[in-house]
Amino acid sequence: MRQSAAAGGRGCAPFPLLGVLVLQGVCTVLSLEIKADAHVQGYVGEKIKLKCTFKSTSDVTDKLTVDWTYRPPRSSRTESIFHYQSFQYPTTAGTFRDRISWAGDVYKGDASISIRNPTLKDNGTFSCAVKNPPDVHHNIPMTELMVTERVFGTMLSSVALLSFLIFIPSAVVVVLLLLRMGRKAAEMKKRSKSGYKKSSIEVSDDTDQEEKDECMPRLCVRCAECLDSDYEDTY
Repeated sequence: MRQSAAAGGRGCAPFPLLGVLVLQGVCTVLSLEIKADAHVQGYVGEKIKLKCTFKSTSDVTDKLTVDWTYRPPRSSRTESIFHYQSFQYPTTAGTFRDRISWAGDVYKGDASISIRNPTLKDNGTFSCAVKNPPDVHHNIPMTELMVTERVFGTMLSSVALLSFLIFIPSAVVVVLLLLRMGRKAAEMKKRSKSGYKKSSIEVSDDTDQEEKDECMPRLCVRCAECLDSDYEDTY
């Protein structure tokens, strides 16, 4: 009897193991894949978007739910700040009251939210949970939010930066050119008033030019005389 009982026990052992394997297979098939940014940086007073995307093996229905929770730094206490199921249900209490808005589209696998007018007190850990029955088994990604004051350097917009890099150097070049032209005009005016005399080089250049100008008519006259003498010789 003992041997038969033991044999019976050994015969039943594979069934629980098979059941565990089947259950694990079902959990794997019904699992959801959820992704979120591990770290997000924001600035006080500027709208922040917390991204959360998911992939489900089942079609999205009105049974799909999205839940966002928040945990303050160095604390184990969590609070629900947003719930979605066909409609948006932002929190109506706590520090995030009237500051959470829906920024996703579940039919595109997007479960993101936005925070209006963030403050330094909003720093902490945010988690995004999605359930799309029968897909209910999934990971829960965490997002660390760091809100800081925007410094002067980061307040420069792209337009201001472009102006700084292009227009300011151009203005400097124009000013330098104007200064140079003004300096030349002042020098010419000063020379005209003080009876400016040409240097020996300038005088020689002018003399050479005058000689060239005088030689040109003489050369033309000689050429004309030569032509006349040739014409008379032919006859």
